[in-house]
Amino acid sequence: MASPARLSHDEPLPPAADPVAIRRCLTPDVAAEFDREWETVLDRAKQTKDLSDIHDLLAKWRLFAHAELKEPGSYFRVLATAAHTAATGRAPAGSVSGDEIKELIRARLGR
Repeated sequence: MASPARLSHDEPLPPAADPVAIRRCLTPDVAAEFDREWETVLDRAKQTKDLSDIHDLLAKWRLFAHAELKEPGSYFRVLATAAHTAATGRAPAGSVSGDEIKELIRARLGR
């Protein structure tokens, strides 16, 4: 991985919404996942002549890349958590429900 720009000595900047910049932030295993999705979305864009899926993919992977810079291995931890939740039908211990999050947002907005 290349050394990313940093907000401070502790906080790396998110990469640009550019496939090369994103890949530079990823380990080889995570970059392979990005590459698989990138190829699928490019093929779809060629067929549909619509670039919105490409923009969506870059926005999503920009977040994953930033998370990987801050906490290496976070991408596969997210996948493992999702697989566990799907297999058991239960959220991990300590999780907050969607309803609880909505209530927190309403409280912060004063609604």
